[in-house]
Formats: sequence, C-alpha cells, structure tokens
Amino acid sequence: MKRAETKRKQIDDKLERRRMKRRKDADEFKVVEGVIDPPTLKVLYKLFNRGMIRELHGAISTGKEANVYRGVDPEGNSVAVKIYRISTAETDWMREYIVGDPRFQRVAKRSRFLIPQWAMKEYKNLMRYHKAGIRVPKPLGIERNVLVMEFIGDEQGLPAPLLRNVKLESPVEVFNQLIEIIEQGYKEAGLVHADLSEYNVLWLDGPVIIDVSQAVLQGHTSAGRYLFRDIQNITQYFRKLGVETEDPKVITKYILSSGEK
Repeated sequence: MKRAETKRKQIDDKLERRRMKRRKDADEFKVVEGVIDPPTLKVLYKLFNRGMIRELHGAISTGKEANVYRGVDPEGNSVAVKIYRISTAETDWMREYIVGDPRFQRVAKRSRFLIPQWAMKEYKNLMRYHKAGIRVPKPLGIERNVLVMEFIGDEQGLPAPLLRNVKLESPVEVFNQLIEIIEQGYKEAGLVHADLSEYNVLWLDGPVIIDVSQAVLQGHTSAGRYLFRDIQNITQYFRKLGVETEDPKVITKYILSSGEK
C-alpha cells in the first residue's frame, strides 16, 4: 500500500514539475518575444561568433528600457546580457540625459538609432565608474543594442538581490557607504547617476550600483539637480529604516563644493 502511494506521489510530483516548467518556459518566451526581434537576434549571433557568449538563459530583470538575461561565456562563467528595446522603446525621456553630452556629438531622434547610442552611453558610464574603483558590473562588450556585463550573483547563477529586498544588519553603515559612492562617482568618475535609489543597487557583500545609462557627466547643466535627487532618494529610503541622516541639501552642497577644481 505504501509502495503504491509512494509511486503515485512520484508521478504526481513529476507531472507538477512538467507543468511548472511549461509555465516557466511560456513566461520566459513572452519576455523574450517582446525584446528579441530579428535585428537583435542578428546582434546576438555576432556576439556568439565573437565568443562573448555561448548561451542565453532566462530574464534576470525586466525594465522600461531593457531586459537583463543571464548568459554564459565560453569558459562557462555567468554574464549579464542587457538587451535594450528598439521596436517598442519610448525614447523621448532619454534625450534629457544624452543631449549635450560631448561624447555624443549627434544625438539621433529615431529609436532605431538612438537606442544603440543609449546602450553605448551605459557602456561608457560603466567603464568610467569601474576605472574609478566604484562597484558596478564590469562592462565586457557591446554590439548595437546588446550590452554584455559582469554577472553580479553567486556561482550557481543566482542573481544578487536588490538593496530594497535585503535586511541590513547596519543600515547606518550602508547609508554612509552609498553617500561615499555618490561622492566618489562625482569626484573620481565625473558622473552623477541621476536615477539612484534602492531599486538600482544590488547587494553582494555590499552595494553594487547598476542601471547607469542615464548617468550624466559632471558638467551637465542639470548635474547638480540630479545629484540632489539621488541623495534625496537614498536619504528617504534609509530614514524609513530608522537612520538619522543629514539634510540632503547639506550633503549635496558638500559634494558639489568638494568636487570643484
């Protein structure tokens, strides 16, 4: 009797795993279908042929401008593959952060040309942050609207959680770390993130800054305003965790003055 029940349970478990896999595959297909159009598939083939990636798995995260997938390089290491939407992209808001950037003399208007510029902007910003010693995913390669980066996660391919989903042992210490990162980004990398919040920070034995496509150079006309906004977002989040923070205006003023040449 017990043997029959055990056998029945094994069959039920197997059927349930199959149903879950079909649902998972269907969900991943919907995500991929909305991002990987034929031109992007050609870009991915180029990256495969160049030896940047050999496999592409499910989505790690989805966003308004791009999806990030876990890829595998030829050595078997996990990499992050960020694919920016082109056919369904809303690009009007992007121009605020790229027009006037001396690295892009001619800013395209049509999404099919603007999105590759936007992807290149994130690549360049990641490189500046990385060279300044700030923890970001190291950029590994770029082709049109596909950016390959260091994977932030464990050896089993599990991505690191967002800061907002982590229970911090010392919120005060982490708050100070993030303010130092903002200051270092401004002074050493010459950048203002311009969209920093608990949603754009991963946690892997400390904070890792992500999603830097909108980050602007120190000389941008709105750099000071964006800097204040970043600091305000961070202070608001940590105040909810019980941290007594300095006024964001005071912190912003200090960083701006310390960054003056």
